[in-house]
Amino acid sequence: MEIATSQKITTFLMFEGNAEEAMTFYISLFDDGEIIKITRYGADGHGKEGSVQHATFSLAGERFMCIDSPTKHAFTFTPAISLFVQCENEAEIDRLYAALVEQGTELMPLGDYGFSPRFGWVNDRFGVSWQLNLLA
Repeated sequence: MEIATSQKITTFLMFEGNAEEAMTFYISLFDDGEIIKITRYGADGHGKEGSVQHATFSLAGERFMCIDSPTKHAFTFTPAISLFVQCENEAEIDRLYAALVEQGTELMPLGDYGFSPRFGWVNDRFGVSWQLNLLA
């Protein structure tokens, strides 16, 4: 299994059984989103057969890695680390916010907070935290 990436630093997301569902959702949100490579656990692997042993995907030109951990952990994602998205226009920020907050948790509703004309922060249904900012 090769896990090399062209980026020096790559965001790595660990899921517990829904990595492929999350990747598919995320790439649907960005025009240039794509799954680059998936390696799955086999029948003799440490994880559930068919689940994601390792995957690489791309959003807005940035690569991400993810796995389905075969081990249950006492931790998950936290808003202390989030994906910060610079949105080009109102339509983009509204669309992304609506999609990400669905079945997720609103941390800061879309609004003017002084530092940005329109900003919102959500944890999506997978627990990943997203900050959405409208470029001024």
